[in-house]
Parts: sequence; structure tokens; C-alpha cells
Amino acid sequence: MTPFPWAEAMQFGLGTLRLSPDAFWRMTPRELASALIGARGGVVTPLSRGGLDDLMRRYPDHVGA
Repeated sequence: MTPFPWAEAMQFGLGTLRLSPDAFWRMTPRELASALIGARGGVVTPLSRGGLDDLMRRYPDHVGA
């Protein structure tokens, strides 16, 4: 088993993300991994047509007169 790369994680969280030490240590590993993926321009799944239709129904641009 490979040990967790704490030095790199701290450099990324405190240096790149500029998190306070308190905010860094409160993050879960999953949150830190998500931030890393986002900072590296990770893959974002586009909204499906059904998802767009749902958003348009819930948040219409125009309110009926």
C-alpha cells in the first residue's frame, strides 16, 4: 500500500488553493480530490437535454403575465 502523499496534498491545498490550515484539515479526502481534478481542468459532464428541460421548467426566464 502506498502512503498518502501528505506533503503534496498540503502544498496543493495551502499553496495552490490558498486554503487556511483550518479549512484544509476540515476537508475530506474526496473534497480535496475533487478540488484537484477541478484545478487541473478535469472533465465536466455536460448537462443532458432532459436536465436542461427540467431546469427550464423549474426556473423559467419569464414569469407569465
